[in-house]
Amino acid sequence: MNSRSLPRRLTTAATLLTALGLAAAIPVAPAQATSRDATSAQAAQAAASAKLPRGDAYMGIGVRAHGGGGLGPALPLVTQTEGVDVSSYQGNVDWTTLWNSGVRWAYTKATEGTYYTNPDFAQQYNGPYNVGMIRAAYHFATPDTTSGAAQADYFVNHGGGWSKDGKTLPGVLDIEWNPYGASCYGLSQSGMVNWIASFINEYHYRTSRWAVIYTATSWWSQCTGNYGGFAANDPLWIANYNGSPGTLPAGWGYYTMWQYTDSGPYVGDHDKFNGDITRVQALALG
Repeated sequence: MNSRSLPRRLTTAATLLTALGLAAAIPVAPAQATSRDATSAQAAQAAASAKLPRGDAYMGIGVRAHGGGGLGPALPLVTQTEGVDVSSYQGNVDWTTLWNSGVRWAYTKATEGTYYTNPDFAQQYNGPYNVGMIRAAYHFATPDTTSGAAQADYFVNHGGGWSKDGKTLPGVLDIEWNPYGASCYGLSQSGMVNWIASFINEYHYRTSRWAVIYTATSWWSQCTGNYGGFAANDPLWIANYNGSPGTLPAGWGYYTMWQYTDSGPYVGDHDKFNGDITRVQALALG
């Protein structure tokens, strides 16, 4: 994705799929991701982000830099519900315009590590709620700074909680390429799995909900060894900008959300929920 010094590209229209009246998601079969040159990928990422200040990461920051994801199965022909994700890069968001364009759910960056909170969080979190959207918050993980449990607590304490009001989705763990250094944050594959488990379990303890996991298949394969153990409880939010969700990480038979572009209308990051609005509401209610 673009660095902070470059403006995000905007398109003039969004393409929505034709609704076929199907509320349930059609599974996409998981498969092993194509192997990557871990050393060169980490070096390129470190060089591209050498001057990025801590706290400036956002959902999908490494996806464009690493090819946008891999090709894979085409998008299932089911109703998809449009969403967006935002961070401090977007500043004061025009939520009414987004609502009128068909956006029905939104995620806002709340925290990063245990050192950063989004200065625009209040407007970006309350704004979608006030226009009728279903909203929630996400946490950008930095596994090289503090434990998963510590970051889950920090997230919940700074806007990442959940309430059964029918308009608040469970929080998201954004776990992807490290924008400040080595792609896997210096952890082994087993170490990364343990870190994620620490976050997920603490978030569940604090909120009674299992967090959504946002990731890209190539990163997940490289940094967790394509671990499939979280799929039973944690919904998958997959990032892929190449026209389809692509091959999914091991364990997940279908995705719940798909970040399909970083150059959408009004705000850069646009997403699709794999189901109609009643499925979004069902996830919100738990």
